[in-house]
Amino acid sequence: MENENTPVQPDNENINFTARIDLSGLQQHIDAIRMEIASVIVGQEKMVDQLLVALLANGHVLLEGVPGVAKTLTAKLLARTLDIGYSRIQFTPDLMPSDILGTSVFDLKKSSFEFRKGPIFSNLLLIDEINRSPAKTQAALFEVMEERQVTIDGSTYEMDAPFLVVATQNPVEQEGTYRLPEAQLDRFLFKIHVGYPSLSEEVDIIRREHELKGEAKLSHVKTVLSPDEIRRCQSIVKQVVVDPQLMHYIAQIIVGTRENAFLYLGASPRASLAILNAAKGFAVINGRDFVTPEDIREAAAPVLRHRVIVTPEREMEGLTADQIIAQIIESVEIPR
Repeated sequence: MENENTPVQPDNENINFTARIDLSGLQQHIDAIRMEIASVIVGQEKMVDQLLVALLANGHVLLEGVPGVAKTLTAKLLARTLDIGYSRIQFTPDLMPSDILGTSVFDLKKSSFEFRKGPIFSNLLLIDEINRSPAKTQAALFEVMEERQVTIDGSTYEMDAPFLVVATQNPVEQEGTYRLPEAQLDRFLFKIHVGYPSLSEEVDIIRREHELKGEAKLSHVKTVLSPDEIRRCQSIVKQVVVDPQLMHYIAQIIVGTRENAFLYLGASPRASLAILNAAKGFAVINGRDFVTPEDIREAAAPVLRHRVIVTPEREMEGLTADQIIAQIIESVEIPR
């Protein structure tokens, strides 16, 4: 007779460790895109992963960094790896909404107005120096960024899926720039800070440029994903499992931004959904079909940094939104 105190050994043969969602194909696509971008861009792996998460979560991205750190080049590379429509708009102070959305032109033969689509009718839209156009032009992006549609002269035009806006801005130069409206900032899934490369990365950049000998940088970049495959990947991400405790964890972080004395403006419910969707994306690119607290912590800073406003007193003391967000995250107990 066995001792009653003898521990019961688990029956490992009956435990199924098979993933609930097949991520093998998606992982291969992600790795292939990473490789194609890495063939041109040195370093910046974190930025590339965040761009991929934004693509999987169907969210827009704001890239912020000084000139020359490959913000525009990375966006062009991402578009090159995707078999989708791509257009680029250089924002300037004299840019009008019709220059982006399109305009109605009178057709003499038909005796009627015909709508001619603007460059926004694409799948991946790169907006360079987005903060160089005034509020009237910025407002033209509100509807299309949130609802993926454009309403002009009483007619509504749906955008083809996928639709992703990647915008760049320079945080240093202030002359001739306009502050983006908070309502527009809230429509970006991520605000990504793009920093300088390290010494070894700088050397690698110089070496690669020398070895190119004038050859186009993008000439060897291959297409990885079609529109149908992108939509399929986005559908897979939506199925990622999220424990109810982790949903509560996200809500606690968001409420923490609203109750923090150092913040003049806290995050909206849209930020909660953004963290949820981004965390699913981080889980998938790391090969998991379930979200962990680490995925949520990874998503929190790029999701929140452009959605909160530091009080003037704390800003004068040099306190940044990232520092406050980090404090809030550390103050919330991690679910076990």
